[in-house]
Amino acid sequence: MTALVLVALNLRPAVTSLGPVLEEVRADLGMSAGLAGLLTSVPALCFAVVGVTAPALARRFGPDAVILAGITALTAGLAIRPLIAGVPEFLALSAVALAGIALVNVLLPVVVKQRFGTRVGAMTGVYSTALNVGATTAAAVTVPVASVFGDSWRFGLGVWAVVAALALLPWVFLVRRPAAPVPTPTPDAEADAPAERGPAVKRMSASTTAWALATYFGLQATAAYVIMGWLPQMFRDAGLSAQTAGLLFAVTSLLGVPLSYGLGALAGRLRSQSVLAVVLAVFGLAGYIGLFLAPAGAPWLWAVLLGLANCAFPLALTMIGLRGGDAGSVVRLSAFAQSAGYLLSIPGPVVVGVLYDHTGGWRTPLVFLAVLMSAQLVAGHVAGRDRPL
Repeated sequence: MTALVLVALNLRPAVTSLGPVLEEVRADLGMSAGLAGLLTSVPALCFAVVGVTAPALARRFGPDAVILAGITALTAGLAIRPLIAGVPEFLALSAVALAGIALVNVLLPVVVKQRFGTRVGAMTGVYSTALNVGATTAAAVTVPVASVFGDSWRFGLGVWAVVAALALLPWVFLVRRPAAPVPTPTPDAEADAPAERGPAVKRMSASTTAWALATYFGLQATAAYVIMGWLPQMFRDAGLSAQTAGLLFAVTSLLGVPLSYGLGALAGRLRSQSVLAVVLAVFGLAGYIGLFLAPAGAPWLWAVLLGLANCAFPLALTMIGLRGGDAGSVVRLSAFAQSAGYLLSIPGPVVVGVLYDHTGGWRTPLVFLAVLMSAQLVAGHVAGRDRPL
């Protein structure tokens, strides 16, 4: 469990540490709002492109070894990124760090299924809680750390490489004590299997449940990365200070600390998770409406509502673990839902950045986000139905 918690702590600081100092990064590197929008889409692109390779890598090297490689890439990317001076290099090193996170994202549900098979919901809640602790801490302390070192965003971002390095040793230990191998038969092999082995698992692309999960995962990822990349800027444009904006953003992650565990455990006990998905989407819509009407009027309330909506992430992970009948099905479903979902989420943050650039304000981007949240509500209702693969 220690290894699981330590790696989960490092799955968001690479992203959430950037939002509070994005204005300074843009000014120092000469980055437009459109390019900043592209930067907030880099996580989704890496998760989609790299994440799809995780099942094959897990079959060959084992999930634990692949996760160790992912943590190594994350640490290296975070350590080198603050040292460079150009936008292309900054984007490339961000991609290295995020590629490492992509491998871990896909394979952690598999590790949970293998090592905690009878407690999938509860253990998904544990690492989702740790994930939110890491996200919250990075959002809240990046600006103060930067201030200690002469308002240097480079120190503010670079400190998270040290935190990532702490997760390496436990996974070295786990690689030496692997769990049972992950069975991941190919669809063709499944089709040729003897009848007594039971019905074959479909190709994921032929499963309505898999597509519903992918769509839900993609739409919640869009909302999450827009919030991580742009919410502090929304509050700063409304007249709040950088430190206050960072704290408000931290609230959106802080709520996930107690709620992720409880939500994962609750979802694991329910036959259908549709109601949970719908309620979370309603919170998100309410938060967007508040930002549209009066961003500085009740900023703490808007942050709380969006933080509640962000709990769609642990819910999506829990549903992936529940819909797959065994570790092999989970790794395939996790790779499909996350890769297809993250591909779906790539345009969202870029569109938000472009709309912000062209309109000079946040009202049009917020209308766009509300439309996507409405679609997330529908997808979550379908994905939450009790229809295992």
